[in-house]
Amino acid sequence: MKKVYYILLLAVLAVFINCNPKNTVQESVVKEKDHKKVIYQVFTRLFGNTNTTNKPWGTIEENGVGKFNDFTDKALQEIKDLGVTHIWYTGVLHHATITDYTKYGISNDDPDVVKGRAGSPYAIKDYYNVDPDLAADPAKRLEEFEALIDRSHRIGLKVLIDIVPNHIARGYQGLTNPKGVSDFGANDNKNVEYDRNNNFYYIPGQDFMVPKWQNNYKPLGGEINPLSDGKFDEKPAKWTGNGSRLVQPDANDWYETVKINYGIKPDGSKDFEELPTDFATKDSKAHFAFWEGKDVPDSWKKFRDIALYWVDKGVDGFRYDMAEMVPVEFWSYMNSAIKMKNPEAFILAEVYNPAMYRDYIHQGKMDYLYDKVALYDTIKNIVQGRGLTDNLPKIQNDLADIEHNMLHFLENHDEQRIASTGFAGAAALGKPAMVVSATISTSPTMVYFGQEVGEPGNENAGFGMPTRTSIFDYVGVPNHQKWMNNGKFDGGQLTKEQKELRDFYKRLLNFTVKSHALMGDYKEIHSYNRSQSPNYNPRLFSFVRWSNDEKLIVISNFEAKQSFDLELKLPGEIVKEWNLKSGKYNLLDQLYGLQKTDLTISKGEGTLKIKLEPLASYIFKVQEN
Repeated sequence: MKKVYYILLLAVLAVFINCNPKNTVQESVVKEKDHKKVIYQVFTRLFGNTNTTNKPWGTIEENGVGKFNDFTDKALQEIKDLGVTHIWYTGVLHHATITDYTKYGISNDDPDVVKGRAGSPYAIKDYYNVDPDLAADPAKRLEEFEALIDRSHRIGLKVLIDIVPNHIARGYQGLTNPKGVSDFGANDNKNVEYDRNNNFYYIPGQDFMVPKWQNNYKPLGGEINPLSDGKFDEKPAKWTGNGSRLVQPDANDWYETVKINYGIKPDGSKDFEELPTDFATKDSKAHFAFWEGKDVPDSWKKFRDIALYWVDKGVDGFRYDMAEMVPVEFWSYMNSAIKMKNPEAFILAEVYNPAMYRDYIHQGKMDYLYDKVALYDTIKNIVQGRGLTDNLPKIQNDLADIEHNMLHFLENHDEQRIASTGFAGAAALGKPAMVVSATISTSPTMVYFGQEVGEPGNENAGFGMPTRTSIFDYVGVPNHQKWMNNGKFDGGQLTKEQKELRDFYKRLLNFTVKSHALMGDYKEIHSYNRSQSPNYNPRLFSFVRWSNDEKLIVISNFEAKQSFDLELKLPGEIVKEWNLKSGKYNLLDQLYGLQKTDLTISKGEGTLKIKLEPLASYIFKVQEN
């Protein structure tokens, strides 16, 4: 009987979900069964590098490089123990570089169309192989990455890599294409600007010209190189990766790449079938069935096959670079194909246009999008003292229907390091921001390697400039190297403050992946306390999270020099929702387990007296009587 009952219950739920545009029942089911996900983004080339030379424009021999093999069982276990569920290996796919690998059959790349010496990880040269820099034996680089996937899985980490769909390197060369796979552009009609099945857009009859360099910039810092002659052979010229249609792109354009054609005509109109409007409420299986057998542009098929190739290798998901520059319909086509292979695949997209968020989630079948334009930018302003926490409640309210889909972060490879002079100037100033970012919603949290030990990104590495750890150059990452401790991965060279910072991240992240309340409900109590609580300051922020078995009160102090003695109020609606009776409830902080206080319920309202030191945060759990 129980089996029949559950089958009937699931059938009812399925009908209800399909009739519900916002999938609210589906969301609640997800929240009940899941735990928070934590992604550790690591720039693969830099992770294992122990060389501390850091010469601007230094060669691989001078400045060193990390390898796949540097991710030892010990290193991966330490990452997992930090509270990490997924590891995003950034810069894995073979991209254009100035380092000479001709003895492995790889052509040299032209410095005039490569950024930095190591090259941009987003100028892909071969989608079916990995970067030779990362292998102890470049001839066996793919096997070494497959071994890393296996090691990661054995430790209990899911593996993510980048797919860069909008553009590829100007010197693309698919040396390891599977049988029957042709290179991008190999079958293009280059006599026309646009053809539906061309992989690129062309400027017929005109040759590509290298940009005019600005601010005394010179490729390789001016070093003499036989290919660095101000010329690059591309006949006819192609549109540049960011959409520039100039024969000679600007120095600030993505001149190292060419744009992929997805069947969008030069006038912006679509040259493919669009999704029916009701497909925003349909699942991946329905999307897959819609596209099956349909005629789609050649670039769609190429990128679908690339993604499925890596799924077959054991990759558990993807981060898509500049996804909003690619049509939503393509994402429906590719992501549904991925989900048919692996229903649990983790799909994350870099999208910065809030007006398009729901289209990419519901129609494009993305699992997660960057929450940069709203949450990250606002929190950064708060940390810098240029914004108030009063701006946070509206963000969560505006994104309430998709809050689970908005990835939270304070650092990634594109953004300034928290400890840099461009952000906060000190890693500790990011601690309250990290607590808020990691606990305010059911969404995943991402940490960039070195963030947990306060890496400031100070190096002038060549093409990459300070405040961001360079992704274009061979460079060491000093604070991270202290944690690596010459391959021991025990933090042996960290200062006391750096160890304390990493301990904070470890406590916070591990709490988030175990807490049921953080996959439950949310209500901000900041606005109520701004009007009702004496001494409650606009540099504070507070909210509550709860599930059936866990009730949390979270408060953070963004002020670096001021402490606050206050009575924090718990509104009557929360007291009622939590079914709290008059009397006292013990509260225990879940970060360090040291801070205790009482929650007093009287006349239907709750009050707790606390002292918040500068930059302190508390995650109080209500101890049921």
